[in-house]
Amino acid sequence: MTPADLSAAPVLIELEGLRKSYNLGLPNEAEVLHGLTLRVQRGEFIALMGPSGSGKSTLLNILGLLERMTAGSYRLQGEAVQGLEESALTLRRRRMLGFVFQFHHLLPAFSALENVTLPALMQEGLVSAAQREKARALLDAVGLGAAMDKRPAELSGGMQQRVAIARALVMDPPLVLADEPTGNLDTASSNDVFSLLRRIHTERGTSFVVVTHDPRLAARCDRLVELVDGQIAQDVPIVAGAEPVASVPSH
Repeated sequence: MTPADLSAAPVLIELEGLRKSYNLGLPNEAEVLHGLTLRVQRGEFIALMGPSGSGKSTLLNILGLLERMTAGSYRLQGEAVQGLEESALTLRRRRMLGFVFQFHHLLPAFSALENVTLPALMQEGLVSAAQREKARALLDAVGLGAAMDKRPAELSGGMQQRVAIARALVMDPPLVLADEPTGNLDTASSNDVFSLLRRIHTERGTSFVVVTHDPRLAARCDRLVELVDGQIAQDVPIVAGAEPVASVPSH
């Protein structure tokens, strides 16, 4: 997506003055995010990088409505969400956000197809024929049409991550948050999974925020947001063919 396209794209997320502190039993709270301001628009594919302890996972959890901020504002598709009740946050999380983690968290007793339909089951209390067919189509799209009846233990690590990606997409979220989605895979599987994410982004217009420590994968994104010590150290577009370099080591 070109800069001109992005300027006209809807804004999915707006953070202003985001702060996050934890009470660790000390006299003072430990603040891990210090006044972040960030905007994510429809159609972006963002790499989120930074050293261990910089606040990447905390930021992703707040974006995903899994943790609450301590101060600041968070607007999700124009709606202020920081003051919503937990039930309202859960509803918006299920409808608007998809998640892919380093460890896929598939249910071992369920088939690939059943794992993909889990978000529909959780939201609606049942899986309709249309939702089951949609899950089948997604598994076809990620190259697992012949393996949809297999359980996770019968699948390779890369295949399991593809199931997790299909699960993240089954409710058509406008934004997918991915925390080290290839961190537990070998190089070939990492490349395959990342290529799949980019293809989904291109074909569906889904926005992605991807935490990664690998500059080679980040170079395939469109924008780099780097966190250092709980602050945004840089937020820049990625030039095709250039390898983004974090200002400090990522691990």
